[in-house]
Amino acid sequence: MTNEQRAGNGAAWWALALLTATYTFSFIDRQIINLLVDPIRNDLSLSDSQVSFLQGLAFVLPYVILSIPLGRIVDRANRIRVLVIGIFVWTVSCVTCGLAKNFWQLGVARMGVGVGEASVTPASWSLLADYFTEEKRALPVSIFLMGPYLGAGLSLILGAEVVGWASGLGAIELPLVGALAPWQLTFILVSLPGLCMVLLLPSLGEPQRKERLSESTDSLSWREIAKFVWPRRGLFGAYLLGAPFIVLVLYALQAWVPSLLIRVHELEIVQAGRYYGAIALVAGSAGVLSGPVAARWLARHGYGARAPLLASMISTALLMPTIIAAGLAESLTSALILITGASYLVTFPLALFATGLQNASPNEMRGLMAGCYVLSTNLIGLALGPASVAMANDFIFQDAQAVGASLSLVGAVFLPLALLLMWRGFKALKRES
Repeated sequence: MTNEQRAGNGAAWWALALLTATYTFSFIDRQIINLLVDPIRNDLSLSDSQVSFLQGLAFVLPYVILSIPLGRIVDRANRIRVLVIGIFVWTVSCVTCGLAKNFWQLGVARMGVGVGEASVTPASWSLLADYFTEEKRALPVSIFLMGPYLGAGLSLILGAEVVGWASGLGAIELPLVGALAPWQLTFILVSLPGLCMVLLLPSLGEPQRKERLSESTDSLSWREIAKFVWPRRGLFGAYLLGAPFIVLVLYALQAWVPSLLIRVHELEIVQAGRYYGAIALVAGSAGVLSGPVAARWLARHGYGARAPLLASMISTALLMPTIIAAGLAESLTSALILITGASYLVTFPLALFATGLQNASPNEMRGLMAGCYVLSTNLIGLALGPASVAMANDFIFQDAQAVGASLSLVGAVFLPLALLLMWRGFKALKRES
C-alpha cells in the first residue's frame, strides 16, 4: 500500500469517526425526551398522547418532509456544508427545548430538532459511499449505524446522571433565562456536543463522487430517476418497504421502555435510565453489527443477494415472541432479559437495508434514496411507534399502568406486517436473480 493510499484510508476512517459521532449526538438530542417523559408530563400537565406527539410527530413531520428535498440537495451541493448547517439548526433547537414553558413551545422546538437532523442520513450515507469502495463499505456503514443505539443508550445513561445531578441542585437559576427544572437543564446540556461537531466537520474534505451513471456533473431528472428505479422496483421495494414496521417497533421500545420500568416495575427514573441505557447501548450496537455477519454467512451458503432479506426475516420472526413476552413479564429480571433480547433483534436488519440500498443506487441518486429511506421508515416508524403505545394506553386499556401490554400489542400487530413486506421483497429478488 502506498503512502497516498494509507493517507486516503486514514482520512476515510477519520471521516467515519466524525460522521458516527454526529449521528450519535443527533440521537442523544432526539431521544433524551424519552427519559424525561414523566417530569415533562407532570410539570406541563400533559397527557400521554400529548407526550407521544412531542416524542414522535413534532419531530418526525419536518424530518420526513425535508428528507427528500435535502437528499436532492446532497446529490448536487457540498455535503459537508449541508451537514454543518443541519447540526447548527438542531443544536439551537435542542437548547430551545430546555427553555420551553408550555406544550406548544416545546412542540415548536422539537420541530426545529427534526429540521436540523433531516440532513444527517442523506449527507452521511452519500459521503461514506464515496469514502469507501463497495467491497469495503459494509463494515463502515455498520459502524455508522451504531450511532442511533449508542445515542439512545447514552441519552439514557448520561441523561439519568444529569437529571440526578440537577435534581440535587435545588432551584436552578440562569441569567436572562430564570428558573429551570432539571429536565430543562438536561436538554440544554446534552445539546452542547453539537457545537463541537460544527467546529470539527469542516476539517473533512469533500470526497470525489464515484460510481456515477455518467461522467456528466448534471443531476438526474425525476424522469431519469424513475426510468432507473422502475425496472428494479423489486430490489428497491425490498429495502424501502421492509424496514418501516421494524423501525416502528424500535421507536416504540425506545420511547416506552423507560416508562415501563418506572410505572410497572417501580424503578426510579435514574435507575431506569441506567438499566435501559446500558441495554440499548450494548444490545442495540451488537445487533446492528451482527446483521451483516449473518448475511455474509447466508450469502456463502447459496442465498446470494437474497441473504440480507432472509437474515432480516429470521430476526423479525424471533423478535415477535420476545417483545410480546417483554411487555407482559411480571418480574424485573425477566423483563430486563427480554428487553435485552428485543433490543438486539430489532436492530439486527437495519445495516442490511442501508448498505444494500446504497450499493443499488448510483451516486447521482444516493442522497435521494437515503431521503426516501428516511421518509418511509420515519413516517411510519417514528411517527407511529411512540404514538401507537400511547394510544393503546389511552384508548384501548385506558390505564397508564398498561404500558407493557400496549407494547406487546404493538409488536403483535406490526411485526407480522414487516415479515409480509420483506417476504414479498424476497420473492421479487428471487425472480430477478
